[in-house]
Amino acid sequence: MAEETYSGFRLAYMVYKDLRDHGYIVTPGIKFGCDFAVYEQGPGVDHAPYMVSVKSADEALTATEVVRAGRLATTVRKRFIIALPNPDTGKIEYTMFRWWKA
Repeated sequence: MAEETYSGFRLAYMVYKDLRDHGYIVTPGIKFGCDFAVYEQGPGVDHAPYMVSVKSADEALTATEVVRAGRLATTVRKRFIIALPNPDTGKIEYTMFRWWKA
């Protein structure tokens, strides 16, 4: 049912489950413009240090999207992560961006 309603549900759920299995608290990231806000301890206890966007391997990622996500992440003091789940292998590749002033 969820796969019919939510585009990309299968990949997003793979990432959600992996993060939960690694002990993170995962909440919707809509207010940060991403798929998930990820906490180490939980809302009300700490701030989410990570914002995660789920992408498929064949999905294009433009430089503009990376810059936009980076600017937002630094504004809200979070690290921006792109998760690339592989439904065939069940493995997920995470790429975290760090920003610095030039």
